[in-house]
Amino acid sequence: MTGASSPYVSLSRAAPCSSDHPFLHPKMDSRRSQGRQCSPPRLVHLVASAVLFLCVAATPAASHHGSGPDTGVHKNYLVIVRRPYEYDTNLYKNVSSWHASLLASVCDMAKEALDRDPASVTRLLYSYRNVVNGFSARLTTEELEEMSTMDWFAKAYPEQTYQLMTTHTPTMLGLMGGEGRDGGGVWNTSNMGEGIIIGVLDDGIYAGHPSFDDAGMSKPPEKWVGRCDFNNTVCNNKLIGARSFFESAKWKWKGLEDPVLPINEGQHGTHTSSTAAGAFVPGANISGNGVGTAAGMAPRAHIAFYQVCFEQKGCDRDDILAAVDEAIEDGVDVLSLSLGGTAGADFSEDPVSLGGYTAALNGVFVSTAAGNIGPNPGTLANGAPWLLTVGASTTDRRFAATVKLGSDDELDGESLSEPKDYGKEMRPLVRDVGDGKCTSESVLKAQDVAGKIIICEPGGGVSTTKAKTVLKAGAFGMIVVAPEVFGPVIIPRPHVLPTVQVSYAVAQKIKSYIQSEKSATANLLFKGTLFETPRSPMMAPFSSRGPNVKSRGILKPDLIGPGVNILAGVPGVVEMESEPNAVMPKFDIKSGTSMSCPHLSGIAALLKNAHPTWSTASIKSALMTTTETTDNTKKPIADVDGTQATYFATGAGHVNPKKAMDPGLVYNLTAADYIPYLCGLNYTDQQVNSIIHPEPPVNCDKLPNIEQKDLNYPSITILIDKADSVVNANRSVTNVGEARETYIVEVEVPKSVTVEVMPEELTFKELEEVLNYTVTVKAASVPDGAIEGQLKWVSKKHIVRSPILILPGSGEDDTTAEAPEPSAEP
Repeated sequence: MTGASSPYVSLSRAAPCSSDHPFLHPKMDSRRSQGRQCSPPRLVHLVASAVLFLCVAATPAASHHGSGPDTGVHKNYLVIVRRPYEYDTNLYKNVSSWHASLLASVCDMAKEALDRDPASVTRLLYSYRNVVNGFSARLTTEELEEMSTMDWFAKAYPEQTYQLMTTHTPTMLGLMGGEGRDGGGVWNTSNMGEGIIIGVLDDGIYAGHPSFDDAGMSKPPEKWVGRCDFNNTVCNNKLIGARSFFESAKWKWKGLEDPVLPINEGQHGTHTSSTAAGAFVPGANISGNGVGTAAGMAPRAHIAFYQVCFEQKGCDRDDILAAVDEAIEDGVDVLSLSLGGTAGADFSEDPVSLGGYTAALNGVFVSTAAGNIGPNPGTLANGAPWLLTVGASTTDRRFAATVKLGSDDELDGESLSEPKDYGKEMRPLVRDVGDGKCTSESVLKAQDVAGKIIICEPGGGVSTTKAKTVLKAGAFGMIVVAPEVFGPVIIPRPHVLPTVQVSYAVAQKIKSYIQSEKSATANLLFKGTLFETPRSPMMAPFSSRGPNVKSRGILKPDLIGPGVNILAGVPGVVEMESEPNAVMPKFDIKSGTSMSCPHLSGIAALLKNAHPTWSTASIKSALMTTTETTDNTKKPIADVDGTQATYFATGAGHVNPKKAMDPGLVYNLTAADYIPYLCGLNYTDQQVNSIIHPEPPVNCDKLPNIEQKDLNYPSITILIDKADSVVNANRSVTNVGEARETYIVEVEVPKSVTVEVMPEELTFKELEEVLNYTVTVKAASVPDGAIEGQLKWVSKKHIVRSPILILPGSGEDDTTAEAPEPSAEP
């Protein structure tokens, strides 16, 4: 769920092996790659025609033994074939055979083996047919140099690793009705995502979790053609598919041997899958907190799981691309990708952008995580406009605990470490005499901490490890200080001794008391789960922020959703100590945009079920134009420093599923509409064609390019680069509300600019009617910074809101914020 790196990793020559595969699907025309010397690549084959962060059909081809020694140092590369080069169906039985012949032209291969099986070329990992015009392979530097001289060769990208970026949120979001912001409830209309397939790309899934029970589930729709690499007793009508993609990753990591089933003891994939579409599970809780019936956003939707990430190892680009291609052919409706790369990744190189475009081309909605390296600006990943980019917010639930000082002051915090029979006795309160972080066993002596409560500063490691260290020294309890950047947001974890986690500001009061009192004392009071959060939702401190480095004229993130302290399914709580033979808890809280992304994936499934004819852009528009911009106190959503959160943090605002079901108007786009936008970004023809593959190649010089401001996006961003500017932005809206409905425009902007809209009134006479309008921005001077406003189309029944963002600059890549390291866990 953090930014990605792109190392050049040296890999040794593979050893011979058997190419048989135990999970061969009958529809495949050749064998799946083992990634070794004799291994086949996986052919990516579709009939038609994408950062964890804490949000990518394969017909494999074979490979053969080379005719001579192969002693070079290999690296994995994604090789793009120049458009319009295509394979001759009279010479090659499929695209994999053609890619194999291209690779064989520069590799040390036996010609007779190639003639015998054109698809069996050593070191070909994946042969893509939809997401890109190309293949991934293991090549030496010399082979790559020779390949670059070929007419068909366009570019090669070295391997790149990407990273992974509930019982209450259905109620908070108004899905259940009765307690949401608007009463009623989306589920009350008998829409729980029935018949919708959500494809989740992540690090593994615990298939036996109760969230994946299929009681009451119907069979998957007939369009589903995917497969399950578990045995038949594991997959069911809820978890209908499970695959593993690791041909690229296994060359870097020992232990990823074929077959790798899509299961592990990791937490992330189970958590995100159950958040998106987990079944109803009564009695879910963590350490007795958050007790309730757990459910995903679309509890009757089907889940297809694609393992592309591996715990502590990340997610390889080529594996992500292969999984997206497979998922599209399998028949998924929604893709949930809680993963991503670095801020400002080129759309033509990024697997989420490439796969996401192909998904949009096939009517598949893609929800992605914005990233977890906020709150610094310009840190956002997954910025392509055809993706839904989701930031993270807090919820209105907290796991309340209090530090009671000897001065009788009571200071609020949170805890998941509530002990039994804790007592009311005040105990000595001390600080770590070392660096204050409670990380050194040699410093934490029993005579200093035994039987006492110790306060531990942030940094130096995770708090659960610190808890074990202070417990070993004999401490009775612990107070954990959150990093200052987290503001009032606390992310509690279960600890091995009584622990209260407090904000940085609260900690300063506790430390002042210790300094002023020679015999400081304290007690820890545990209050359980409360729904009395002073202000919610609030921005999550870690949520990555805009501006959108690669396309400043498109506001990102698109919106925010719940991503802090989300309770969802896990194989077991990693940090929790349990008695021998005790049943491990099956739910845990996690935080990150990886958690907000599947919330939106599930909500998108509900919209797709309610409106099966809507395009992916229409679904995104409905989500964005109906958001909430205020919190539970009716004040603007706040950032962690107490100031009003900017559009670079919130995007259009906080998701409101009920309103999104009936948005009134939508801003529609087809996949083809993004082509003139890409040309307007000054991408080369080759870059554009790589993105839009398998659509026919285009020549940007022959197309009417459009500027970013004129892409028919639900948010409006205007760039001003000189004084006395007058800039027009054009939009089209489609009527999906009442057959006959009139909308009046309302504009709110600061006095430093003038914004006019023509026409000021839109009258629709039928459904699906499209009307146009123009926004004119007049600025006497170049803005000093971002200017925020909003445009609303208001009828008797609907309010269709778009953020207006006015920025200084020309729209080129002139925002170069450095991406910081991810925020440390408190």
